[in-house]
Amino acid sequence: MHKFKVILSGGGTGGHIFPALSIAQALKIKYPESDFLFVGAKGKMEMEKVPNAGFKIIGLWISGIQRKQLFRNILFPLKLIVSLLKSVVIVLKFKPHVVIGTGGFASGPLLYVASIFGTPTLIQEQNSFPGITNKLLAKKAQKICVAYDNLETFFPKEKIVLTGNPVRQDLLDLQEKQEEAYSTFNLNPTKKIVLVLGGSLGARRINQLVEAQLQYFKNNNIQVLWQCGKLYFDEYCHYDNTTEVQVMSFIKRMDLAYAASDIIISRAGASSVSELCIVGKPVIFIPSPNVAEDHQTKNAQAISSQNAALLIAEKNLKDEFETQFSALINNEDLQQSLATNIKKLAKKSATNDIVHEIEKLVNA
Repeated sequence: MHKFKVILSGGGTGGHIFPALSIAQALKIKYPESDFLFVGAKGKMEMEKVPNAGFKIIGLWISGIQRKQLFRNILFPLKLIVSLLKSVVIVLKFKPHVVIGTGGFASGPLLYVASIFGTPTLIQEQNSFPGITNKLLAKKAQKICVAYDNLETFFPKEKIVLTGNPVRQDLLDLQEKQEEAYSTFNLNPTKKIVLVLGGSLGARRINQLVEAQLQYFKNNNIQVLWQCGKLYFDEYCHYDNTTEVQVMSFIKRMDLAYAASDIIISRAGASSVSELCIVGKPVIFIPSPNVAEDHQTKNAQAISSQNAALLIAEKNLKDEFETQFSALINNEDLQQSLATNIKKLAKKSATNDIVHEIEKLVNA
C-alpha cells in the first residue's frame, strides 16, 4: 500500500511528542501520498509543536491522574468519557489503517477505541520503565517497539520488538557541522563549551545549579549554552551576555548546539538519552526525581552502568557537582572514554526499524 492513513497519538512532554514526529516524518518521506493526523491533549505542548512541524492535530480534553493532589482528579472520569467518545468520532471519521501511540494521556483513549474497532495499533515505549498508559494498552496492541532490554515484565514477550527510540536524523553528521555551530552561536572554539539541557519546559534544580556555578565556569574559561526552558526564561535571561553565557528558552537548532559542545549536562528523559547516545559526547545526567516511577534515574543508570556517562542525583548536586565536573573537564582521557562508550549504545536505525514494523501491520 503506497497511500495509507495514520493516526499518531502521544504528548504531554517533548519525550512523547518528538518520537511521534520522527516516525511521522520518516513515513511521510517514504509514502508522500499518505494522510497523517495527530491526537494530543488540549493545552499541552503538542498542540503547538505538531502544527509547527506541518501536521494536523486534534486535542482531547484529558489529563493524567494526579498522584499528589488527589482533589484535582475529580473531573478525571468525566474527561475520560468525553475523550473516549471523541476518539470514537475521530476513528470513524478518519478511518486509519494504523494507529501509533507514543505514550502520554491522550494516547490512552484513542488507542483503546482503535483496538475495539479492529484497527492495528503499535506502541512505541521510550523508557526502561513504562508509564501506566502503555502498560494498560499493551494487552490490545499488536506490536510494542521498545528502547531497552528486559521489558517482558511489563509487556507480552511475543509483541516486543527492540528498535531503540526514534531520533532526529540531523544528529548523524555532527562533525561536519562544527564550524557552522561555532559561528551560529558566536563561540570561541579554543575554550571549552558546556551545553545545559533541562528538557523543553525547563528544570528548576538544574537552572539553580547553573546560576550558582556561573562564576566557577567563568574562572575556568568555560562557555555556557544554557537552555533554561520557557517556564524559567524570564528569571534567568539577564545572565545572557552573548559570548560567555548564552541563555535560551528553547534551542531550535539542537544539532548545532550538540556539534559545538564539549560536555553536556542533561535530564535523563528517554528521548534525550537516545539522542545523546547518537551525539556521542561526554554527558553528566541529572535525572528528574519528580517523574512517574523515577524512570529518569533508571534511564540514566542504564547508561552510567556501562561507564558511558556520569550520573549525579539531584539531592547530591551541592556536594558532588563541582568535584565531578572538574574531574571530567580536566581529564581528556575520561572525556574520550565516556564519548566512545555512549556512542556504542546508539541505535541509529531506530526510526526505520519502527517504520518497518508499521508497514508489516498495514500490509498484513
